Amino acid sequence: MRYRSFLVVLHDAVAALLAWCLAYLLRFNFDIPDHWVKGMIDSLWLVLPVEIASFWVYGLYRGIWRFASLPDLKRILLAVGLNSVTVPTTLFMYHRLSETPRAVLVLSPLLLIFLMGGSRFLYRSYKDGHIFSFRSIEPTPVIVMGAGSAASLLLRELSGNSAWRVVGLLDDNKKKLGRQIHGINILGPLNDVGKFARHLDVGQVIIAMPSASAGTRRRAMELGTDADLAVLTVPGYDDLLSGKVSISQIRRVELDDLLGREPVSLDIVGLHGLLKGKVVMVTGAGGSIGSELCRQIAIFDPIKLIMMEMNEFAIYKLEQEFNERYPTLPIVCALGDVKDTARVGQIMQQFQPKVVFHAAAYKHVPMLENLNSWEAILNNVLGTYNIAKASIDANVEKFVLISTDKAVNPTNVMGTSKRLAEMVCQVLQNNSITRFAMVRFGNVLGSTGSVIPKFKEQIAQGKPITVTHPEIIRYFMSITEAAQLVLQAGVMGNGGEIFVLDMGKPIKILDLARDMIRLSGFHEDEIKIRFTGLRPGEKLFEELLADDELTEKTPHPKLRIAKARTIESKIWLTDLLDWMNQQTIPTEANIRISLKELVSEYTPMTSDTSE
Repeated sequence: MRYRSFLVVLHDAVAALLAWCLAYLLRFNFDIPDHWVKGMIDSLWLVLPVEIASFWVYGLYRGIWRFASLPDLKRILLAVGLNSVTVPTTLFMYHRLSETPRAVLVLSPLLLIFLMGGSRFLYRSYKDGHIFSFRSIEPTPVIVMGAGSAASLLLRELSGNSAWRVVGLLDDNKKKLGRQIHGINILGPLNDVGKFARHLDVGQVIIAMPSASAGTRRRAMELGTDADLAVLTVPGYDDLLSGKVSISQIRRVELDDLLGREPVSLDIVGLHGLLKGKVVMVTGAGGSIGSELCRQIAIFDPIKLIMMEMNEFAIYKLEQEFNERYPTLPIVCALGDVKDTARVGQIMQQFQPKVVFHAAAYKHVPMLENLNSWEAILNNVLGTYNIAKASIDANVEKFVLISTDKAVNPTNVMGTSKRLAEMVCQVLQNNSITRFAMVRFGNVLGSTGSVIPKFKEQIAQGKPITVTHPEIIRYFMSITEAAQLVLQAGVMGNGGEIFVLDMGKPIKILDLARDMIRLSGFHEDEIKIRFTGLRPGEKLFEELLADDELTEKTPHPKLRIAKARTIESKIWLTDLLDWMNQQTIPTEANIRISLKELVSEYTPMTSDTSE
């Protein structure tokens, strides 16, 4: 690095010397009188140190020539501008000004700008492949959808030795049609992507509209896939702003992109107040939601992050990730079962967390419906009680329970167990300094056990995609969005609220399956869709609010508060704990009878149970 810096300084010194001498040559029409030659040489030892010093002052040696741009040219102009004042002043102080032609003092700075700026941009052009470019592989032609600032940045980064060669731009802004960006023509509107792709023999398109609305991006994706093109996209707007990725890190379109949801607006100040400098604990940290919560929490500088998980391999992977991504963040990887009262109490008392996010839960509806019903109750309800009670004993400030839309008018054991967990928190909220908040949301794209990984596996194996019913619909959001809104609810919770996330419009699982087939590069005649019928406990649609519930707005547009039926009786909680702590496992039929007594909204879909 020092060697390269020395070469750059040497280059600029030579450029200054050449500019000074060329100014003399131009002034005397390339025939310098002898006495002026002596003056030119004698003044160089004064001029060069002054000019190099000004280059250093204006940071010319902090930039990288490979990425020379307008800010570098600006620094050159400022440095040379300073020279135009300091050089005559220095010559005056050493009584050399009268021996220097006035034209030289004007010509030298102009020539210096040309030599220094020109050499830097010539080098960048060479590295970008605009001159003396040698390619072993012909780049792939591609059309870019979008002709805004993101497209401009993309074209700049793809220029030269990229594997892509942009042959045209598309944009719906009629004022842009027929114009150019970096020499690339804006051909027409987005709707004509198929026509231009055939004309230019292009098989791929890149969507470069990260700041456009979700609907506009989805439309662009659909236009590309309908034209049988491989659709790629630039990183999302949030990723670009955070600096985690660059515009040229092109990727395939994912289902998160097709979801069509706008970015979450977070109360950054409030989240810093909630998490910064605090010991924060996440249960179920190895799961999809739990691990993303840990990643989001890490951004807000907690003093320590406690990650509790029962699955050893899951917490090991998370530990390795955090050691690499957040090496300065103190973490604790605690193996433990939330049903283990002693272990939960030990962790709470040892580390004294101030904020707890309880994400540990069993959630697979069909699996929990019959043979595993009692385990669902113990893990989701008793486990929640253990964590919540230990939080109160450890003087935790905020406790956030991750609930589900399946807790509304539940028809299955899983949803009923989560409604019971909410009710437990409501009872414990009374006379407690710990503030409890519950957050309900629907399905999360790509979470463990969801339909997305299952569909991906079926497509990869060339098997038919299995959908339970052609009319079944679900609410979906991305894992990142869900985690961010859970944190936001944690900021807003004052005690006992059930927050309902804005899940947007419900999506047909059938449409989701078709999208996945298209994004995988297949047609429905290649990957079939087979209907298997509703599974035990499964509804055609999920509700976010029970029939007797009302909601009220919050300051955040994607969060509402459900005015649910509250439980305040400690006797109810005592009876629930006695039931869960019985020594014998009740039959499936008796479990459902007891659940109906505990949760009046519970309506089993079928009386068919397994003993």
